[in-house]
Amino acid sequence: MREDTKTLTFAAIVCVSCSLLLSGTAAGLKTRQQANEAFDVKRNIVKAFGIDIGQMDRPEIESTFEKHVSEEMAGDLPIYTWTEDGSDQPSKYAFPVSGKGLWSMMYGYLSLKADLETIAGISFYKHGETPGLGAEIEKSWFQTQFTGKKLYEDGAATEFQVLKPGSTLGESSVDGISGATLTGKGVEALIRKDAAAYANYFTSIKGN
Repeated sequence: MREDTKTLTFAAIVCVSCSLLLSGTAAGLKTRQQANEAFDVKRNIVKAFGIDIGQMDRPEIESTFEKHVSEEMAGDLPIYTWTEDGSDQPSKYAFPVSGKGLWSMMYGYLSLKADLETIAGISFYKHGETPGLGAEIEKSWFQTQFTGKKLYEDGAATEFQVLKPGSTLGESSVDGISGATLTGKGVEALIRKDAAAYANYFTSIKGN
């Protein structure tokens, strides 16, 4: 009976020790995952501001974000501002964009130049679109098309378009992705939706 008790006690100690070890490991991994997710948001905001992050390591991106980017609220809408060295006035503004693609919700950030009408950059950081097709929204060739395009005119959001590849492009349109028409239409819809949501805010600060 005494041997049975010792065995059970030993087994209980092992089980408790393993549980504590696993709990500690899981907590550590969760903390690391949350830190990585927070960094990915910062990285994509910096990228959306038109900054080439290709040769930047994590500390450089973190430093750039802390030095140049501020977050504020426009009512219940989040706004990110970019301030150049030596200036106390924002030179660019960014806001989150999101909407339904073919298979998933797509999330990103879009920024405006100082004129509050022209796109400075865009970045998509989370989606579940098809690799090689809709997932091309995260590629440089797709995103760089947006820079210099008109998002607002006379205080209103433009009828921004994502067109079939090879179409004649205007000042408020970009080439879509071959074989991913619905993803492109989703990008078009989310840009129009979120641009309209922020139109009054940009009109108000433009008049100041």
